[in-house]
Amino acid sequence: MNKHYNFSQKEMENIINRFGKAFYEKVLRDIEAYAAKWALTSFQLIPSYSANLVFKCHSESFGSAVLKIGNPSSGEIETECKALRQYNGRRFCKVFDADIENGVILEECVQPGTPLRDESSLDKRLSVFCSLYQGLHVTPDHSEIYPTYTGWVGRITEYMSKRQDCKPLYEYMKKANEICLSVSALYSKKMLLHGDFHHDNILLGTNGEYKIIDPKGVIGDPVFDVPRFILNEFGDEITTELASKINDIIDRFEEILHIPNDILRQCLFVETAMGICWCVEDGATPEEYPNLIKHVAFAESMMSP
Repeated sequence: MNKHYNFSQKEMENIINRFGKAFYEKVLRDIEAYAAKWALTSFQLIPSYSANLVFKCHSESFGSAVLKIGNPSSGEIETECKALRQYNGRRFCKVFDADIENGVILEECVQPGTPLRDESSLDKRLSVFCSLYQGLHVTPDHSEIYPTYTGWVGRITEYMSKRQDCKPLYEYMKKANEICLSVSALYSKKMLLHGDFHHDNILLGTNGEYKIIDPKGVIGDPVFDVPRFILNEFGDEITTELASKINDIIDRFEEILHIPNDILRQCLFVETAMGICWCVEDGATPEEYPNLIKHVAFAESMMSP
């Protein structure tokens, strides 16, 4: 039994169901190895079960820390680590140490770490996002290690073309891919983007300043780093009130970020279609398709307010 963290039966089942038994066994070995290497104690599992397994812990050398254990073959730990090192703590959490070949990274734990989602004021949420976004993006040192945003969109379009069970979503994705290529012809900077820049990846740090976590590390124009945040303002229900709210957000971003209204709307449609199709790829059931289609249809309707 692992002396540093004992998984509950439910946690073990969740990990194996999400990542497989071999990954679970890797995690057990890694906790032992890196607890010794980095003097880690007080492990606490963050039960997200997304791309990696994530623990809060304490490091004798670094203080409060986050240990991420991923699958090295996916490349996500490498792109996240290199993106964080490229930003070097500038508005982002820091990397303390990493073993990229084994898919393990030790990062700064942002304290108190309250996500921007918990901020009740829409005005404040938008202000925080804009202050972090403006002047954020840098030219990458090694762009070849990162995927591209247009590549992301093209890959999921290709995937959806082979799915026979949700053709309406493929039609939306095909349209989104065409729009993405037309926007990227106009906005063609090759900058290092976050790639998942939304409320839960913006955490309250010391002195009331927000810090950014969990960059995907992707190359593209900074306009493509805006729509994920807008998408996370959708909520569960598609209503006329929501349309009014999204229109207000887009108008505000146009004013502050100096990105044309129509470009923001097109980027939002692209991001929504891609995110929804990722849900299908990740195993959404046919019963969920009608609701997924509603969200993409809504984003499409927002292109013609």
